[in-house]
Amino acid sequence: MPFDTRARLLSKGSVELRSHPLMNYRGVPNWPPVWTNGNQLRGVKITKGEIGVLKYVLVHDQMPNRIFLFIDHEGDGYTGCLLFNDPSFCKQLQTILETEIGASIKEIGDLELSYTL
Repeated sequence: MPFDTRARLLSKGSVELRSHPLMNYRGVPNWPPVWTNGNQLRGVKITKGEIGVLKYVLVHDQMPNRIFLFIDHEGDGYTGCLLFNDPSFCKQLQTILETEIGASIKEIGDLELSYTL
């Protein structure tokens, strides 16, 4: 009998945030988010990757399946959005991320989350 995704990940002993089976929206991985800098004076910048340092986390009451992340990268502020199929995992991750304010996005991607499976 084949292992399901959860069993395969648990058999490896650890699951990093970046490879967690719930870190996706409609089957598309959501980590790391696309980062947007809306600086109108210097033009909008879009970048990708595990860059910057987490400054703030926000979940809007009317969008319980989205987490907005605010980071600083090379002197500029960027915003990214994580979308989820599962609003309860979204809420759980919000709580985790709020404890990581000041950490690099790379360090956050490295977080061990097998206990959330």
